[in-house]
Amino acid sequence: MTTTEHAPARSPSSSRSPSSVRIPGSLRIPGALRIPAPVRNRLTPTDLGALRLYLFTRLGLWLVAYCTAWLLPPGSDTKHPASWLSRWEQWDWTHYRHIAEYGYFGPFPGVAPASDNRVAFFPGFPLLLRAVHTLTGEWVVAGLLISLVSGAVAVVALARIAGLDRPDSALAGRRATAFLLLSPAAVFLAAGYTESLFLAFALPAWLAAKNRRWAVAGVLTALATATRISGLFLAAAIALECVLAARGGHRGRGLWRSLPWCALPAVPAAAYTLYLYANTGDWMAWKHAEERGWYRDFHTPAEAFRNTWNSAFHHLQTTGYAWEFQLELVAMTVGVLLLGSLLLRRRWPEAVYIALNLWALGTSYWYQSIPRATLLWWPLWTGLAHWSLRRPWVKEAYVAVVAPLMVILAVTFTSGRWTG
Repeated sequence: MTTTEHAPARSPSSSRSPSSVRIPGSLRIPGALRIPAPVRNRLTPTDLGALRLYLFTRLGLWLVAYCTAWLLPPGSDTKHPASWLSRWEQWDWTHYRHIAEYGYFGPFPGVAPASDNRVAFFPGFPLLLRAVHTLTGEWVVAGLLISLVSGAVAVVALARIAGLDRPDSALAGRRATAFLLLSPAAVFLAAGYTESLFLAFALPAWLAAKNRRWAVAGVLTALATATRISGLFLAAAIALECVLAARGGHRGRGLWRSLPWCALPAVPAAAYTLYLYANTGDWMAWKHAEERGWYRDFHTPAEAFRNTWNSAFHHLQTTGYAWEFQLELVAMTVGVLLLGSLLLRRRWPEAVYIALNLWALGTSYWYQSIPRATLLWWPLWTGLAHWSLRRPWVKEAYVAVVAPLMVILAVTFTSGRWTG
């Protein structure tokens, strides 16, 4: 996407002013899910289409969770299903809840101090979870609600990014949204995890940067960094975007004065580091927790690839784990291809963001959590959308071959079989 100060082009069907937008009948739903009028009046038809697809896919994932509660109940009691909410109490969710409930250093039952790696998780999501819990009174409901609202913000921003400077902006936005919501790891956008919240900050931040609103971009990226370390990678991309815009002559002096906003995301990371040092005496407490809990000590890319390959295909792991390592390899391959495409098209800021992600994920003992990380790679979803508009078979192949994996991974997560 080229840098410009102009608003993205709209299709003739979306040329009405925001105040004239009418809500389709399918979105007239009762209760808390109804879109408030002040928000609705600011949404374009493309935004509403993204939200409609988002709502339908949420219903689909909730249905998957219901089915796994009946078809794959825990334990040996096959006459009583698991509760629906318990299907979302999986893996990292436990860490987020414990941090929200007990803090980073307060003891809680069932976890030995030697295996307590809570500090590996940034505080943004747990802090918000604690706040929302005061309203809902139920931890899982609070987590699901955060992801539900955050995901809605994220898909609207993604649709707008995909449509920047394109005459077919509406169609590009719908395609990008569909590719994200039907992606293999999309269940993590629905669960009480950090992906949706991160995207709710990161995608509007990128949109603000493309519109040269550097202060807004800096504040939103700082919030993204408080949620995940990946916010620093986004900050690097936005800083490069700012420099390139200045060199391109877009209000050069003003842009150089705005560059310090790009350093703002370092503040939450530094504050968290100081907080951990004050409580542990270890400046690298976060990194050491990553190493203890998830083998994220440094290894060369070749070593990481070899260890992952051996775990995937050399029968060193149970079949469940081996299958997951196969997914990791596929996701890394997609990331490398994406990076190559961005470099060929001279999309330097997006390439920086993806390269930093790949370096961080590809230099551990083995690949881990890369399928989840693909959710954060917005250039992947916008790139697929633009490609599918040039080559219609891309959409058909994606829906027929890739999208079914979304259901498989949703089943493995909600049934408690995600790791092994």
